[in-house]
Amino acid sequence: MVGVVGGVAVEESFIFGEDGNGNASLPQSSASLLRLLHYSNIPMAILCGDSVPSEKESRGTPIMTVGYVMKPSREEDFLKAGLRHRHAVARGAFPMNPSQNGLMFIPIQMDLPLSYQMQYVDIILHKATDEIIAIDPCASSNFSGGISYSKGMQELKRYIQDHPECCVIDPLDNIHPLLDRFRIQQILLGLEVPFLNGHKTLPKILFKVSSFSEPNLEGRLSEANLSFPNIVKPQVACGVADAHNMAVVFRAEDFKGLSVPVPAIIQEYVDHGSSIYKFYVLGENVFHATRKSMPNANVLLSSSEENGSAPILFDSLKSLPTSNEGQGSNAGKHSLDVQEGSGDHVIVDVNYLPSFKEIPVSEAIPAFWDAIRSSYDSRKAK
Repeated sequence: MVGVVGGVAVEESFIFGEDGNGNASLPQSSASLLRLLHYSNIPMAILCGDSVPSEKESRGTPIMTVGYVMKPSREEDFLKAGLRHRHAVARGAFPMNPSQNGLMFIPIQMDLPLSYQMQYVDIILHKATDEIIAIDPCASSNFSGGISYSKGMQELKRYIQDHPECCVIDPLDNIHPLLDRFRIQQILLGLEVPFLNGHKTLPKILFKVSSFSEPNLEGRLSEANLSFPNIVKPQVACGVADAHNMAVVFRAEDFKGLSVPVPAIIQEYVDHGSSIYKFYVLGENVFHATRKSMPNANVLLSSSEENGSAPILFDSLKSLPTSNEGQGSNAGKHSLDVQEGSGDHVIVDVNYLPSFKEIPVSEAIPAFWDAIRSSYDSRKAK
């Protein structure tokens, strides 16, 4: 059964503000919201004074409101998700009517007062990395001290700190390690990962550098048992524009002047037959998809030799080196390679709150809702 939005009621203080003289005014952000609702043909009412409800109605299952924060393009992916399902879900993964387990989703407007919005929010779902302005990787040992968030995200962060009873998915401290590729690998190395069919599951060995001009870099790479070719990535994994500027390097002398942001991590390139496996974990549910990836090292070397064995530079969000050209196919978020020859599984990357474009939405959307609801219920049970 597919529900429809009957209308939207907005509390007056959420819409109106005051000008410099203390007179009521309509801020530009409120005007934009009203215009959006008008063109959506959704009936709207502005609640004034005593008309504001003091508590939510329950329809059998308690209704929880999820306020979400993310960039518009990511929100669009989630809103469109249900359109790929033969039983289309209104507004995809973010329905305004209650989901089958009692969740409603509303965007948190960062340019409007948070105090009024939070009155109606039970769960905060965020992609905080979308709100990062800059990261100074040298500011602290775990990056958290060097993160500069947008003004709106700073306000939301303060609100969360002042209201520890809030259910936040995921807590900001939990996502900070995922900003640091070096830290991700340290965590993975500390895990006891079981063997799969006699093969190992392991992260890639990596080497961290602060400068490509540091003395005896070649000797240090040799001591670390890293053989060429190498793949070079910024230590900062996400949240800034150049976090995905990478390179494949074939000779030690080509590190000098390499245009990859530092600090950087250097890893031995693993042949994986141009295939990568992406695993999605939604609560207790695990899904996977297979994607095309970069070709084996001999193919990359052949392509590089046409340019004097120069490093191959690429943006992993836009394109990856292919077997036919220097660059070409669309890139996805890396997850796991299977190394050719040994069959070992190599963990490449870990991300949080990705869109689930590559798995059936008929399974992913309910699992997504259940994961959010379970997180809320388990927190309240403590």
